Amino acid sequence: MNFDIDTLLKNINIVRIIDVIIVWWVLYRLMMLIRGTKAVTLLRGVGIVIIVKVVSWYFGLATISWVTDQIINWGVIALVIVFQPEIRRGLEHLGRSGLFRQKQAYQSEKRLVNELDDAIQYMSKRRIGALISIEMETGLEEYIETGIPIDAEVSSQLLINTFIPNTPLHDGAVILKDNRLATAAAYLPLSDSATIPKELGTRHRASVGISEVTDALTIVVSEETGAVSITRNSELMQSLSREDYRKYLTRQLVTSDETADQSWWTQLRSFLKRGDK
Repeated sequence: MNFDIDTLLKNINIVRIIDVIIVWWVLYRLMMLIRGTKAVTLLRGVGIVIIVKVVSWYFGLATISWVTDQIINWGVIALVIVFQPEIRRGLEHLGRSGLFRQKQAYQSEKRLVNELDDAIQYMSKRRIGALISIEMETGLEEYIETGIPIDAEVSSQLLINTFIPNTPLHDGAVILKDNRLATAAAYLPLSDSATIPKELGTRHRASVGISEVTDALTIVVSEETGAVSITRNSELMQSLSREDYRKYLTRQLVTSDETADQSWWTQLRSFLKRGDK
């Protein structure tokens, strides 16, 4: 059998391939947005309804098929109503991910690291205990809801004032989401791991606990020693120097391309100059 590459290329519908790629990309982004949130549980329920629908259609179960049809038809409207805030946040997230927002994202990420550094230094020198958890890929909505909503721009002054002893918000965790301070005085799960040194307190156990169930990055400032620790993916990094934790935070949080610090017009001119050589 002769293999004709020209015939193969003619039979390939490029538009359909692009269509499939776009659909899979949208589904992937959707899964990333809802991962770790309560919407995952709902998505499982939707999957069960679809499976029941397919099975009832295959075996000719008319009544069950009719019921699942009604659930699907009315369920779409119910989903839009119930998850209106999540849909709005998702569309806002999509709007922020444009090409020309890259510079703004890069500057925002760098600023976040600097504000965290200033707050950590202040609290560490004065031995003010702190617990700061930063949402990464896995959603932290379940834990954000346990705290007091703030939804403010992150600043070192706000972080410091939050953890000042004997203030209403100092006990618990601050959770950062999308480079904003989402909530304060939140409760994080405590780890039962026997590998955690006994001299470490509740804040460290909470930081390890949240790292065991999510991919959150959590910063701990010890009120006994002023030492700075970071946990992520069940790993506890203790007694970090300023240089060490700044490098780690920059590597983990500054995800945008460094070239975004230049204007898009400067980048375009540089690209055209390279093309002339």
